[in-house]
Amino acid sequence: MQAQNIIDINEQNAQQVLIQGSQEKVVLIDFWADWCEPCKQLTPVLEKIAADYPHDLILAKINCEEQQAIAAQFGVQSLPTLVVFKDGQPVDGLSGAQPESAIRQMLANYLPQPQDEALALAKQALGEENFEVAYEQAKQAFDLAPDDAAARLILADAAASIGHTEQAKELLKALTIADQDSYYQQILAKIKLAEDAADSPEVKALEDELATQPDNLELQLKLAVQYHQVRRHGEALDLLFKVLQTDMNFADAKKTTLDVINNLPAGDPLAASARRKLYSMLY
Repeated sequence: MQAQNIIDINEQNAQQVLIQGSQEKVVLIDFWADWCEPCKQLTPVLEKIAADYPHDLILAKINCEEQQAIAAQFGVQSLPTLVVFKDGQPVDGLSGAQPESAIRQMLANYLPQPQDEALALAKQALGEENFEVAYEQAKQAFDLAPDDAAARLILADAAASIGHTEQAKELLKALTIADQDSYYQQILAKIKLAEDAADSPEVKALEDELATQPDNLELQLKLAVQYHQVRRHGEALDLLFKVLQTDMNFADAKKTTLDVINNLPAGDPLAASARRKLYSMLY
C-alpha cells in the first residue's frame, strides 16, 4: 500500500498537488518511466525519504510515458529527474541516478532537520543568558549534524559562554571562510573576553604562591576552586585530581570535585570523562 504522502500525478490532480500542495509542504517530483532502470533503483530510496517526512514532504510521481504533456511542460530531457517544488514554484532539482545522500542534501535546504528544534532552544537560551541550557541544546544539535555550520557556531558561542574557550576555538577552526561572518567575529570577541576574565587577581595570586610551593595541597585546592569560579573547569579538575591522587581524603577535595562535575552542563564531554576518572579512583 502506497504511503499517504506519495501521490501519482496526472492532469486531474497536478494543479492541486504541485501548486496548492507546495504552499503547505515541500513537493519532490519524481519523473520516471517503466523502461528506466535507474528510475526503478531510485524508487525505494525516494520512498524511504518520504517515510522520514510524512508531515512535511509530498513525493509526487510522474510517469513520463503516461503523462507526456506534464513532462513536456517541465522540459524533462532525461530520466530519472527530480524537481523540488515549494510555494508553487520549482526551486531545485537533480538529473540522473543520484545517491541518497545527494537527494537528502538537496532537500535539507527546504525541510525541517532533526537539529532545528535543539538549535532554536539553544538560541533562545543564549538570548536569555541561560548558558548551561544553551550549551546542552547546542551540543545535542551539533551531535545530530556535525557538518552544519550553524550548529557549530552556536555550540562555539555556548562553549565560550561557559568558559570552554579551547573547545570554542577548536570548533571555529573547522569553519570555512564563507562561514566566518559577523556572528563568527562576535564569538571570537567573546572568547577573548572570557580568557581575560579568567585571569582574575585572585587566580594570579594563587598561581604565583603555588609556583613557590608546588606540593601544597591546600593551595592546589584553593586554586582549583578559583579556576572553577572563573569557568576554567578543565584546569580546576586537573588540579583536583592531582590532589586526590596524592591524598584521596584531603579536606573536601572529593566533594569539591563532584560539585565541579555536577555543575557542568548536561552533554559536556568534560563532565563524562571527569566522572569516569573519579569513579575509577574511588572504586
